[in-house]
Amino acid sequence: MPSRAVAHAILSGIVANAEGASAARAAARAADLGALPEWDLTDLYAGIDSPDFTADLVRAEADCARFSERYAGRLAEIAAGPDASAGLAEAVAAYEGIEDLLGRLMSFAGLVYSGDTTDELREKFYGDTQERLTTASSHLLFFALELNRIPDAIMDRAMAEGPLTHYAPWIEDLRREKPFQLDDRTEKLFLEKSVTGRSAWNRLFDGTIASLRFPVQGEQLTLEPTLNKLQDPDGAVRREAAGALSEIFRANLRTFTLITNTLAKDKEISDRWRGFTDVADARHLSNRVEPEVVAALVEAVQAAYPRLSHRYYRLKAKWFGVEALPYWDRNAPLPKVDQRTIPWSEARDTVLDAYGAFSPRMADIARTFFDRNWIDAPTRPGKAPGAFAHPTVPSAHPYVLVNYQGKPRDVMTLAHELGHGVHQVLAGPNGALMAPTPLTLAETASVFGEMLTFRRLLATTSSVSQRRAMLAAKVEDMINTVVRQIAFYAFERKVHLARQQGELTAEQINGLWMSVQAESLGPAITLDAGYEPFWAYIPHFIHSPFYVYAYAFGDCLVNSLYGVYAKAEDGFVERYFALLSAGGAKPYGELLAPFGLDARDPGFWQIGLSMIEGMIVDLEAMEG
Repeated sequence: MPSRAVAHAILSGIVANAEGASAARAAARAADLGALPEWDLTDLYAGIDSPDFTADLVRAEADCARFSERYAGRLAEIAAGPDASAGLAEAVAAYEGIEDLLGRLMSFAGLVYSGDTTDELREKFYGDTQERLTTASSHLLFFALELNRIPDAIMDRAMAEGPLTHYAPWIEDLRREKPFQLDDRTEKLFLEKSVTGRSAWNRLFDGTIASLRFPVQGEQLTLEPTLNKLQDPDGAVRREAAGALSEIFRANLRTFTLITNTLAKDKEISDRWRGFTDVADARHLSNRVEPEVVAALVEAVQAAYPRLSHRYYRLKAKWFGVEALPYWDRNAPLPKVDQRTIPWSEARDTVLDAYGAFSPRMADIARTFFDRNWIDAPTRPGKAPGAFAHPTVPSAHPYVLVNYQGKPRDVMTLAHELGHGVHQVLAGPNGALMAPTPLTLAETASVFGEMLTFRRLLATTSSVSQRRAMLAAKVEDMINTVVRQIAFYAFERKVHLARQQGELTAEQINGLWMSVQAESLGPAITLDAGYEPFWAYIPHFIHSPFYVYAYAFGDCLVNSLYGVYAKAEDGFVERYFALLSAGGAKPYGELLAPFGLDARDPGFWQIGLSMIEGMIVDLEAMEG
């Protein structure tokens, strides 16, 4: 299977463009936001022409080749030797060092590329780096395969004591992949072909999205600011933005349909060769979560649609004085509530204050991101859309990307990504092999950071109308995180299962999309003609198939965790930091046990869903 360092660093993106009169408007908006930070990547490398980068790339290629020369075909012999624990630990430590170097190089290339995915030099730099590192890491493929060929009894003895004990969690993870691993030559072929296969189609998607321009209010906007218009206070602007999105997506459906068909078939081939029986089994394995746990989550959320999303949107439609909301008003701000631009400095202080009230240590770690320019905040032409926190490698530090435009949701996004960043900093000491966190827990710190920020803001707001607006926005965010993501998961399943019977037309994919959206959103949202192609821009479907359920998993889990915290149980902060600091070194069940939580309990998901329902009940009570 591919090197984790290379696979982990694949990024994508797009964002804003403005010329003429629109540039003046953009400048005015920027003045309202204050000075926005841009990240400083020199902690990795000085630039794409850095001699250090070139030297490290050459060193990485040489180190991979030397590692293969030293260890390929010898691991069984080392394991049978008199000091198997020390010999194998030395090999794993060398492998880990190479992984860190590969990750540093690929992370830098990916972050540079995400800053402007339309720049040809950056795109070439990213593509060339990816190609060379993929070739180099092919020398490492043998290592995990040979380790898994060592009999379990021999490996258990080697891990029982001595230096190999440190790497036992990573080795246990490798063992889970054993039934799905192929022979060395086939694994190498899969890896090398990925450059012209899946990775190439990912780049085509990124480039296509980056090139799109949406005409709104006389401006030619890219995706991110156009989506932002769907939260504009003016309903006419929201409708115009929705129309522009629909028109441009539909004009490019042929390309998006080809990408989707090709990648779904590519995945089917890989799954078939590896022996996965369900379309999502590979994701469950990488997440280290049992399929039946995910099935229980999906079933619980889908059963809750009527009392969550259907109920809330019915209430929101009432606020707008209509029977049903058009789809472009789903995330509209509430009527008769003042909307203001939140300067960056206020957003920063809001998040740090919320983090600090929970734990000064948490705030101190988050503050480092601001003080050392680890955040890239402005929207720019070609910049990656949305937001992410990239862990890079333990020998460096994470970076955060947001597209900050001064909306309340942007503050929540900042809190979310900084939660990821804190998690990644705390997990870093586990090393390159065990710092990465499975998706079952990857969203924990981010969603918890959002919840801390929201609760602090709510507690300091006395205005009833403002409290209602804040509570409504939080409910919408939770519906987007839980209901919407499970609907996404259902859509992906339908697409991948249908693709097994042959290529899908754009209209077939549109139909699958509309079916899950209607079911999840309910009758109070009118899915007018034009919404059919909105599946086309979701990057997770392309870059990380079946990733989306992790958001719902994380949100429900955090709701349960927050319930434990709200009871003011002694030692919660310490247990919480222990959970984050474990990274990928412990399974999620073991990490949740100290909080009295068990995701395998059929009633577990109801705890988190009940918290969302309780907020909707509070909103209904405000109507009286």
